[in-house]
Amino acid sequence: MLPLFAIFTIQRTIMIRLGILGGGQLGRMLLQQAANYPVETWVMENDENCPAASLCDHFVKGDIRDFDAVLAFGQHVESLTIEIENVNLKALEKLEAEGKRIYPNTRALGIIQNKILQKQFYREHEIPTAAFKVLQGKDELMAEGGFLPAVQKLAVGGYDGRGVLMMRTEEDLGKGFDEPSVLEKMIRVHKELAIIVAIGPNREQGLFPPVEMVFDPMLNLLDYQICPANIPEKIMWKAEAISLSVARNLKSPGVFAVELLTDDVGNVYVNETAPRVHNSGHHSIEGNYSSQFDMLLRIILGYPLGNTDNILPSMLLNLIGEHGYEGEPVYEGLEDVLKIENAFVHIYGKRETRPGRKMGHVTVISSDKRDLQHKANKIKHTLKVKGIIKK
Repeated sequence: MLPLFAIFTIQRTIMIRLGILGGGQLGRMLLQQAANYPVETWVMENDENCPAASLCDHFVKGDIRDFDAVLAFGQHVESLTIEIENVNLKALEKLEAEGKRIYPNTRALGIIQNKILQKQFYREHEIPTAAFKVLQGKDELMAEGGFLPAVQKLAVGGYDGRGVLMMRTEEDLGKGFDEPSVLEKMIRVHKELAIIVAIGPNREQGLFPPVEMVFDPMLNLLDYQICPANIPEKIMWKAEAISLSVARNLKSPGVFAVELLTDDVGNVYVNETAPRVHNSGHHSIEGNYSSQFDMLLRIILGYPLGNTDNILPSMLLNLIGEHGYEGEPVYEGLEDVLKIENAFVHIYGKRETRPGRKMGHVTVISSDKRDLQHKANKIKHTLKVKGIIKK
């Protein structure tokens, strides 16, 4: 006779305690993927209602820019990663010296945190980038009329279009930043591309197919993107080689988003690099066999890198807070978009919308690029993020 029940002993894989500095949408999507792996997740963010707060195992309210807060947070975990560059580097350096594993390591993060150091890094390693000048203040900027047209970027603190100013005429110089910055010669941009590069603990590498990005000219935010990018093979080879050179020379395991510019004669330049998962890789959740979030977790856990190939071509559209609305978000047209075949909606869980704020994204996949364009256009005109009308 069989027993009515049996008791089984379950062998649990050792859990890795992973800390994430920052609780925005990137942290949220990383946590969604982390549910598939043996990780115990910790998140630190100043806002207890942030998008990642409800999905982690442990939430700590604190300022990721504060030395003591980051140092104390790091004592809870074995490994740490970031979802935004604006973190306290000194605290991470101390934690790294104590044996904590930081992704990316503090050397790479220190280079990328400061756009002056980042541009000098490109020049040192002969990575093509726009000609630039280092400025310490507005007095130096006012003397650079002969360098225009150019783009001024704050050395530290810029993010999502903030900390960037276009300088087309000498009149624009008076509106510039009076802080350390770089002044980059403006390139005649033909296309904007991005490539996600994964570097494993033993310097293994994974290269995601390039995406073509289209930005909102008013908000300087990603509007939509196409993967794979519609570019000649020679441009793709250049872009891939340059992106790999950036990631290899940073000498750190992790996931890196390399943003590139092409001109109308076939040159490819690095614009910026992000030392983390990135908006330009969100399509990989549905569009690739291994997403950028899956890849980062594999790297942190020491697992083999995933397959970066596309499953199908994809388009991604950012959902941005509509002009004239703020407060509790209302997703107008959401039900209609959810009826569209192979359209995947990601709502970031932010409690308040405001004009220009990223509130979510939609990815569409299809073997037919005309079908992609048609569905993406329908989504763009159907799904709107609104709230309380401004008075």
